[in-house]
Amino acid sequence: MAAALLTLTGLVAADLALPPDLGRWDGRSAEVLDSEGRLLRAFPTAEGAWRLATESTRVDPLYRAMLLAVEDRRHGWHPGVDPLAIVRAAGQAVRHGRVISGASTLTMQTARLLSPQPRTLSAKVGEALRALQLRRRLGGDGVLSLYMSLAPFGGPLEGVRAASLAWFGREPDRLTPAQAALLVALPQSPERLRPDRYPDAAKAARAKVLDRAVAAGLIAADVAAAARTEPLPTAMLPLPMLAPHLAERLVAGVGRGSVIHTGVRADLQRALEAVGRAEQARMEQGGDLSILVIANQDRRVLAHLGSGEWRARQLDLSRAVRSPGSALKPFIYALAFDDLSLHPGTLIDDAPQRFGDWLPRNFDDGFHGVVTAREALQRSLNIPAVRVLERVGPARLAALLTISGAELSLPPAAEPGLPLALGGVGIRLTDLAMLYSALGDDGITRPLRYRIDQPEPASTGRLLGTAAARAVLAVLRDSPVPDGLAGGQGIAGRRRVAFKTGTSFGFRDAWTVGVSTDYTVAVWVGRADGAPRPGAAGRQAAAPLLFRVFDLLPPDGPARPVPEPDHALLRATPPPGLARLDGGGPVAVSQRSERLRILFPPDGAEVEALDDGVSLSAAGGRPPYRWVADNVPLPDDSRFWRPTGPGFSRLTVMDSTGQRASAAIRVQVPGLPEN
Repeated sequence: MAAALLTLTGLVAADLALPPDLGRWDGRSAEVLDSEGRLLRAFPTAEGAWRLATESTRVDPLYRAMLLAVEDRRHGWHPGVDPLAIVRAAGQAVRHGRVISGASTLTMQTARLLSPQPRTLSAKVGEALRALQLRRRLGGDGVLSLYMSLAPFGGPLEGVRAASLAWFGREPDRLTPAQAALLVALPQSPERLRPDRYPDAAKAARAKVLDRAVAAGLIAADVAAAARTEPLPTAMLPLPMLAPHLAERLVAGVGRGSVIHTGVRADLQRALEAVGRAEQARMEQGGDLSILVIANQDRRVLAHLGSGEWRARQLDLSRAVRSPGSALKPFIYALAFDDLSLHPGTLIDDAPQRFGDWLPRNFDDGFHGVVTAREALQRSLNIPAVRVLERVGPARLAALLTISGAELSLPPAAEPGLPLALGGVGIRLTDLAMLYSALGDDGITRPLRYRIDQPEPASTGRLLGTAAARAVLAVLRDSPVPDGLAGGQGIAGRRRVAFKTGTSFGFRDAWTVGVSTDYTVAVWVGRADGAPRPGAAGRQAAAPLLFRVFDLLPPDGPARPVPEPDHALLRATPPPGLARLDGGGPVAVSQRSERLRILFPPDGAEVEALDDGVSLSAAGGRPPYRWVADNVPLPDDSRFWRPTGPGFSRLTVMDSTGQRASAAIRVQVPGLPEN
């Protein structure tokens, strides 16, 4: 008794002092999974193998039963070494004078997979001892999981999951009898039995497993007969490569063998990538795009497209800093709504106006007179947006967006200014999507959630009040949709989408971000090198793509209940104090009597005549305006004047009522001296 106890104590001590080497298991492939645990992308091990973790409880029960019937029938009761198998193998060897069958259990095979050794007697003894250790530490199911993750299946494939994906294009949880039999047979000689190279050998090995399965009562004879006729795979398929940019970013810095669970929906991701490839194929060489799909409720990233084709461009363009054009305008109006300094029905003059040395113009180079704030935002007019930003303050807007988690990029030592309204700042698509998703959550900001295996990020605060967020979305829902799409009701009447486009200077970046009840979709189209794409505005280049992406999404749930209209923003008409941006009462365009004045060039200015000449701008009075330069009338609707040479000149503007305004200026022409 004492001797037995001493022996047991020695074994336990040896087990603790010399634990099994699990290095090959620890060095398995890093995996990025979708929201349902399906593989999005795996990364090879340091040795270049595809070694995917496989749980024995997540494989097809028929495969597991066939594996045990062929390799280790008594796996359920022995401690890792099967004494009956050893006696049988020894007896056969004595009778026949050679080895007829081995006595290795699956646990012993797993020990060999962990620490490969030459096939010698001492190595066999070592495997047996390691098998006892593994079984005591991991249990029967744990050993099976380890075997199913390390067993070789030909080429770089290790583990039944990698093999099932590569040979059959499917997870191993649902296999046909023929597929299960082939996966049982392959590890016996993974290179000699590869079905793409040695189909006859693979077919024969599969048939032997099917016969054993019939003998064990696992399948009927007719099922086995049908399985023998099932075609073998003729090529090794590539493993899934979905959301490759996102997967690459998520595994950066994590340990080997990490398994990352994302909120990405594999089916949606696959459809999004198909849309991206088709769109990029229609672009000129160098054109590219990036798209994000977000769940408003918890900010899960449901789909991510870093570029149109990962193999062509592995740079994640969703993280590139770009000018948003007009895409920040909704937050300017929303901030003014939140302050109760503006109402969607407030009247604003869309007329030429100088802000210091800056004279902004609308995208269409025209002016539209008196418009409501609602119309100004829907039509993305520049002058009203700059006027509203002047009221709320560009530094305040930039600080609020930054506190909400957006990273704004300004030139070194520069302060936020009024050009912020028209794209005078850099921002990433990810941050823009995060800000818009806050509008869809009644103004509450949260970071985007890429992983669902980590705690849900807490709110970073409130970007806006509920009424302001809902008011700006209500305005954007009525924006005119791009030509060819169902007007006024989002996508084919299926959902209402509040959306805003943006185009950066020189047509370098085209944006559209849309918000529905449940989802936010953000689209960027441009070139990775930042080169212009003439004519590619957000409305034409990005908006149609956004609506195609929304068509891929499930229907939205019911809209949130609309609160009672006790808030000034939710009333149809503005209160008297917000009737006009300047605080006055509503005045019809025909009743305006502002003094006619020249905005540019101002009186006494020294200006340089560029290729287009000298820009002309006036305000007040009653359009149309007529210009006279040095007593010579200019053509109607002139916006530029080309002087005949350098020197002093006088400009005069007249309105339709005969009012006049004049400015004396000094003109410089590059390369020409004054007379």
